[in-house]
Amino acid sequence: MIPLRDINPTERTPVVTRALLVANVVIFLYQLSLGPEAGRELVYRFGMVPYYLTQDLRFHSLATPLTSMFMHGGIMHLASNMWFLHIFGDNVEDRLGRGRFLLFYVLCGLLAAAAQMLVDPSSEVPMVGASGAIAGVLGAYFRLFPGARVVALLPIFIFFIVRELPAFFFIIVWFLLQLVSGIGSLSYVGEASGGIAFFAHIGGFLAGLFWLRVLPPRPAGHARGRGRIGPRGRV
Repeated sequence: MIPLRDINPTERTPVVTRALLVANVVIFLYQLSLGPEAGRELVYRFGMVPYYLTQDLRFHSLATPLTSMFMHGGIMHLASNMWFLHIFGDNVEDRLGRGRFLLFYVLCGLLAAAAQMLVDPSSEVPMVGASGAIAGVLGAYFRLFPGARVVALLPIFIFFIVRELPAFFFIIVWFLLQLVSGIGSLSYVGEASGGIAFFAHIGGFLAGLFWLRVLPPRPAGHARGRGRIGPRGRV
């Protein structure tokens, strides 16, 4: 399933969400500007390598759970993460407030990195990407706006159809896919292979549910507080 937009208007301009989008894109463009070899060195320098945090501690690695959240392995990796952040981040920012949303985003990303590191502490493959933090945003969206509608592109055999789905259904399906894929990836733990950090997604989602209790949202507007949906969505 590919989300196209949600039907859930916001009350304020999502300044932090847009700033995070810009920051991720600018850093990725900088990666590209360095060329393949220097770009690879940058990923190993600022990506999170679990081995260097758990078994061969290196001082510069202590910051990598944070810096890795702003780096990506390719254009599709960046595009998919930023698209999810664009669709779901503004509403969560609207309810948490800008400062708390930024703190929430970072904390979810850090716990997501910790979850992946716990599953495969000996990995020497750098983990990069904002998907753990964005999974936390999905967890918050799931709690705050379960009745919102998500317009999604659904694959039906060789065809694609567009349908409106309840947010809770879309996010539950997404989470179950991460869970099943994560369990399947356990057979590769310890091998020096790349791939998707499914347990960062799982950990980030659960972190979102947790931090939403610690950082309670602002009171909802009248319509959204009663679980109603606004008349228009956005792309």
